Order: sequence, then C-alpha cells, then structure tokens
Amino acid sequence: MGLETKPLVTLHEKASYDLADFPVPTGREEEWRFTPLSRLKGLHDGSAVADGADKVELSLPEGVTSELVGREDSRVGAAGKPADRVAAQAFASFEQATVITVAREAVPAEPIRIDVHGQGGTLFSHLVVDVKPMAEVVVVLTHTGTGVRAGNVEFLVGDGAKVVFVAVQDGDRDAVHLSQHTALVGRDATFKSIVVTLGGDVVRLSPRVGYAGPGGDAELVGLYFADGGQHLEHRLLVDHSIPDCRSNVIYKGGLQGDDAHTVWIGDVIIRAEATGTDTYELNRNLLLTDGARADSVPNLEILTGEITGAGHASASGRLDDEHLFYLQARGIPEMEARRLVVHGFFNELIQRIEVPEVQERVLAAVEAELTR
Repeated sequence: MGLETKPLVTLHEKASYDLADFPVPTGREEEWRFTPLSRLKGLHDGSAVADGADKVELSLPEGVTSELVGREDSRVGAAGKPADRVAAQAFASFEQATVITVAREAVPAEPIRIDVHGQGGTLFSHLVVDVKPMAEVVVVLTHTGTGVRAGNVEFLVGDGAKVVFVAVQDGDRDAVHLSQHTALVGRDATFKSIVVTLGGDVVRLSPRVGYAGPGGDAELVGLYFADGGQHLEHRLLVDHSIPDCRSNVIYKGGLQGDDAHTVWIGDVIIRAEATGTDTYELNRNLLLTDGARADSVPNLEILTGEITGAGHASASGRLDDEHLFYLQARGIPEMEARRLVVHGFFNELIQRIEVPEVQERVLAAVEAELTR
C-alpha cells in the first residue's frame, strides 16, 4: 500500500476525447504499471481490430426508452471524458451508441436489464443512461461469454434522481474486458454503483464520479474474486468539485491460486471549491492461498480545509487463524469454518446488492469458489 506522489489533480487532468492525446502505454506509467499490457490483445496500442459479435438482450420497463445514436449526439460524452488510452480508443471506435432514457419522475417497477454475451472477436461499445430529474431506477448490466471488449458506460443522473447501477463481469476464462464507468450526479441526486467481478482473464474497470450540483450522493460498492492467473483491476475516481456532496466507497476482494492478482486504486479529489464534502473509502482483500497478490492504493487529495469529513483505509491479509480456531473449537470442521469466515467477509457487500437475483448469483459464485 502507498500514496500517489504525483498530485491527483494533475494525474487526472489529461482526460480527453482525442485518442492522439494518449501515448501508447509502456507499463511504466502510473496508471498502467499494474496492468499486464501483453494480455490486452492490442486494446492499448491500436492494433486491435473490431471484428467481434455480441448477443445483447435488453429489457426495458414502462417509462424507459432506448435508441441508437452517433457520437455527435450531445448526450454521448456528456458525463465525462475518457481517462486513458483504451477508453479513448473505445470512444473513437464504436459504431453507434445505445442511449437509454428514463422519463422524468418515472419509477419503473422492474430493473432495466442489459445482458451482453460475447461471442468472440474484438468489439468497442458505448452506453449512455440518461435518468431525468426525480426518476428512480435500477440498472443491471451483465457481461458474459468470450472475446475482447472495450467500452464506456455513462450515467447522467438528473436533479433529485435515484440510480442503482449493478455491473456484473462474469466472462469466460479467456475474456478480456476493459471499461470506464462515468457518472455525473445532479443536485440532490443519488448514485449507487455495485460492481461484481468474477470471470475473465483480464478485467480492468474504471468507475468515475463527478458532481453537477450540491447535495449529490455517491456510493461505490465492489466485490471481486480472483482465481489462479486472473487479473482483476478496479481504478476509481471520485472528483469532488461541488460543495456539500458526499461519497462512500467500499470494495472487497478474495483471491486464491497461483498468480491470482487484484488491483484496487481509489482516488478521491476534494477541490478547493468543494467545501462541506464528506467522503470515505475502504478496500479489504482476503488472500486464501499462497501465490496470490493484492495491490491496494487509496489516494486522497484535499485542497480545502472546510470539509465535513474525509478518510480512507486499506488492508490485505490471510484468513484469521483465531476465527478459524474459535469455530473449530466448537466442533465446526475446518473447511466449513473457512467457508463461514469467507461468507462473513463478503456478507456486508452482498447485503447491499439491491437485486435479489444478483445477490443469489454472487452467493452461488462465492460458494463455488470455496469448493475448488
């Protein structure tokens, strides 16, 4: 664990819609030093060719519409700019963006469901979810299957709106998936992001939150489990540039097997004008076997003294022998004791998943991991 030495504001100011503004990474850059570039299948250097196919199933409840638009549409890119070369490559390469609109004051009875099943090859995508003022909606985006994928997901959260976004990454063992999730949170609006990353060979997600008015509230929750050889990376930014906004981040990961690798970067900026900010971020990692590695870097940059609160914490470690001994001393077999401790570690996050079928899926996935 360590703190970023370069100012965060400087690090993140290079976001751009123009691919030419991002040199091809070498792996020595701060934002790329943990990522196995040789396993990205050309997404980072321009050699990847869009030749893939997805099977997409879209379920829209009443009060929600969908359309395909070009990148000249004013909603495309409105939540924020691409922050790295792969996000910029995806922005430059998608053919049409999908824009989903939730009508003003609509409160759909069912979630919006977007199921994307990769059928091989390479594809670039762009999704915008435009939630009008005072609407309330749950969005579930699931990625499964195989292939090489890079994309951008944007949320425009209108004033007073409430959004819960659940993103599940459960691709096949050879899948490569890089995506930037960008949310712009309006006045007195609430945005809750729940990221669940289980499958794939390399997954790198970049959730980012900015604010468009005071009173905005963002909660970013993440759960990930890496097996031998998997690289699961989550790079977060919460950019407080508006007064009286709140953010809370909690991510937890489990790892087992040789060369299982997880990366969590949590960047929070509180700019000079963002007085009254209240923010906290937490990352915990549980290493279940030898040969696994968890990198965790919380970064907090505060440019004003007039805040409500700010803090961060990070820890990675093995199963607590005392907990295991306590359970075994009461007649619980070792494997069952191990299972109970791991379930307890993740339970706090699973309870925050507000979609029952996703809760069940995560519980089943954790159970399956523990029987390997």
